Amino acid sequence: MIPIDGYLVPALPEVWFGTLLFAFAMYVFLDGFDFGLGMVYATRDDEAEREQLLAAFGPVWDANEVWLVAFGTLLVAAFPAVYAALLSGHYLAVFGLLFALLARGVAGEFRELNDDPEWRRICDRLFVVGSVAAPFCLGLIAGGWVFGSGIAGLPSLVTGLALVGLSFVAGTAYAALKTRGDLRADALALGRPATAAYLGTLLALVATLVALDPLGAGGRLFAPAPLAAAAATVALPVVGLALAARNRVRAWLWSVGLGAGSLVLLVGTLLYPHAYPATGLTVRDAVAAPVTLNLLTLVAGPFLFVVLGYFVVLYTVFSGPVEESEAGYGG
Repeated sequence: MIPIDGYLVPALPEVWFGTLLFAFAMYVFLDGFDFGLGMVYATRDDEAEREQLLAAFGPVWDANEVWLVAFGTLLVAAFPAVYAALLSGHYLAVFGLLFALLARGVAGEFRELNDDPEWRRICDRLFVVGSVAAPFCLGLIAGGWVFGSGIAGLPSLVTGLALVGLSFVAGTAYAALKTRGDLRADALALGRPATAAYLGTLLALVATLVALDPLGAGGRLFAPAPLAAAAATVALPVVGLALAARNRVRAWLWSVGLGAGSLVLLVGTLLYPHAYPATGLTVRDAVAAPVTLNLLTLVAGPFLFVVLGYFVVLYTVFSGPVEESEAGYGG
């Protein structure tokens, strides 16, 4: 029998808060390299190379967005008060994110419907703009959530730039893994300035937090857990560059994924014990009623493991570089 007045385990609210952040981290990394491929796409003039980049993420990009759906679903189911405050307080950035995702998806699909050069130029521009705008808007939302600075505040703007930088690094790593020849070499070369730009935004974010101390985040940054997460977030891109220089591309991509996880871990350690600092809501205040959270655990908990298994199969099936003959979204 499901308890009504108590949780299945005492730490269940914290477990679901961690699960929520895990879903966010998965989205930041997996759709992040999709966005990054769109940025790499902007550097290519050769049509065959552009088709290879589209084919590189064609089989997986729809699946990667499942983690955004999972994040939103878990947020509304487990922390409805945070969902309401986050969307109402950042609705412009939320709509910006949705329009950017729409532009990127539609442009990539529609460019294959017509061979007219002007049509393809318009689609390509929409594809690149959507690939840059989506992580930037996501960073604005995350920055406003953690720092209470609104989407126009400096901490939010720098967070947006940091997610753009992370996506660019992830895109260069994934492009190097999935392509061959000159395109692969250029992706490896692009990784160096992309990583430098990303590290620059991370240092700017740290400096902004220390200088402005939004909602006390600057002070909390030097607590053991946030400091360790921040150190890992800065160190992992440097490790990734060393791996890329040794042509260990798969390990480089793994380091980027771990870097995305450490960045979201930093977000979590700066938030906790609050779930929404601007309103003073703690995780325990904002969590759903015990019976709801218990049902969520019994129903959605096992399903998350099914989703993880699906992604293991998906990336196993579509492992290895794309062939030059492949075109578009895997077509």
